[in-house]
Amino acid sequence: MTKDQFQRAANISAELATRWYPHLEATFCEFDISTSTAQAMFIAQVGHESAGFTVSVESFNYSQQSLKKVFAHRLSPDQISMLGRQRGETSVPLNRQMAIANLVYGSRMGNKAPGDGWKYRGRGPMQLTGLDNYRACSTGLKLDLVGQPELLEQDIHAMRSAGWFWQSRNCGKYAADIERVTLLINGGTNGLDDRKARFDQAKKVLV
Repeated sequence: MTKDQFQRAANISAELATRWYPHLEATFCEFDISTSTAQAMFIAQVGHESAGFTVSVESFNYSQQSLKKVFAHRLSPDQISMLGRQRGETSVPLNRQMAIANLVYGSRMGNKAPGDGWKYRGRGPMQLTGLDNYRACSTGLKLDLVGQPELLEQDIHAMRSAGWFWQSRNCGKYAADIERVTLLINGGTNGLDDRKARFDQAKKVLV
């Protein structure tokens, strides 16, 4: 796969393709993502999770409406009202973003200490989240992501973490099955239509 093919398969700018292509190629090699179908599926899934290869760190800059839509099952109406963007704000202040993360991710996914929800928020193009996942990925990549979670904000490690996540869930075995791979990655079918559209685009170029 050439850089131009990657750009067209992912439907991204030349600048983004240049940024991510070397790390994608290295990840494909390290984690044996070698068939054109598997590569197309990987690009589609990562493309969805990273908003088209543009997001590497989870943002908690939520409007109150969006916060309710995404986390109503974990936040009370009063918390949503207090923590979401207020009238006149262009972004949620950092302390409130941290509070959101700690509330919605606290005491889950291995997070136990105060502040773990923010410390182990989604990072990398596959949005690795939670202390348990950071610890497992640390072993897989031979990096101290528990002590230095910000390592996943470096492009090379970010893409490797996506490759590890893919391999750890045996996604390659079901590389042609968009619903199965989405379930393995997401735990449900969130964003399935977008994932399908991205997979179809990638297959046109690569398969």
